[in-house]
Amino acid sequence: MRCACVDIGTNTTRLLVAERVDGGLREVVAVRRFERLRSTANGEIPVATIARIAELVAAHVAVARDHGADTVRAVATAAIRHAPNGQDLCRAVQRAAGVSVDVLSGEEEAALAFAGALTTFDEPPSGVIGVIDVGGGSSELVTGTARDGVAWSASLAVGSGVLTDRHVHSDPPALDELAAIRAEVEAALAAIAPPAPTCVLAVGGSATSLAGAGGGELAPETIARVLSVLIAEPAAEAARVLGLHAERTKLLPAGLMVLEAAWDAFGRAPLHVVRGGLREGVVLRALDEGS
Repeated sequence: MRCACVDIGTNTTRLLVAERVDGGLREVVAVRRFERLRSTANGEIPVATIARIAELVAAHVAVARDHGADTVRAVATAAIRHAPNGQDLCRAVQRAAGVSVDVLSGEEEAALAFAGALTTFDEPPSGVIGVIDVGGGSSELVTGTARDGVAWSASLAVGSGVLTDRHVHSDPPALDELAAIRAEVEAALAAIAPPAPTCVLAVGGSATSLAGAGGGELAPETIARVLSVLIAEPAAEAARVLGLHAERTKLLPAGLMVLEAAWDAFGRAPLHVVRGGLREGVVLRALDEGS
C-alpha cells in the first residue's frame, strides 16, 4: 500500500509518496515547490496565492496518483492555521484537487514530526529523544522515547519565513536585522523549559540545508561558518557558494538562528539531521489507519 502526503507549508508545498518496508518507510517520490504564503496587512492570504497553491496541490495529487498512492492526505501548518481566511484556501484545494485539507494544530504538528523523524532509523535511539522542526511559520520542539512516543512538546510562533519577512530588508541581511531576529527567538524560547534529551534530531528545510552546506558536519562552528557566508554575500551568490536553492538561502539565516537557539534549549545534546519529519509522520499514520 502506498500513501501520499501533500504538506502545505509557509515556505514550500511538498509531496511525499511512500510505502511501508520492514516496519519503516520507503520513499517512492518526493517533490518540493517553493511558494511563499506571505500574508496581507490584515493577516489574510492573498487570493492569487490561494489560487496558485490550489493548482500546485492539484498537480501534487496527480503525481501521487500516477505513482500508485491509494490514499492522499493534505495537511496545512502555521500560515493557514493563523490566517483569517485559511478555510478559503482549504476550500480552493478541495475544488481543485479533490482532497480535503487537515489544518494541523501545533501539538499535532509536533507529534507527527516526532513520529516521522523516527522512521529514519532501523533501530531508533534509546533514551529521551529531542526533535527540532524549524518551519516557515512556526517551530516545534518535542521530546519523547521510541517506545512511549511524545512526552513533551511546544509550538513556537517563530519560523524562518515569518522572521525573515518581519526583520530582513537587506541583501545580505544587516547585523541589526540579525540581532532583531535573535532577540525575538530568544524571547520565544525563554517561555519554555524542555526536558533534557540524550540526542537531538533536526528535521525540516533549514536543518537539511545546514547539513548540505556544511558538508555533513554538524557542530556549533558549522552554523557559524554557514551564517558567515549568508551575511557576507547577497543571497544569489551565497546560494552558489553553498550549493543551495536561492529561495532557501534567503530564509536560512533566520532558520539557522532558530535551530541554534532550540539546540541550546536542549542542552546541545548530540545533533543529527534526519530526512524524516512531518510528511513521513502523516504517511505513517495513514498506513496505520489503512492496515
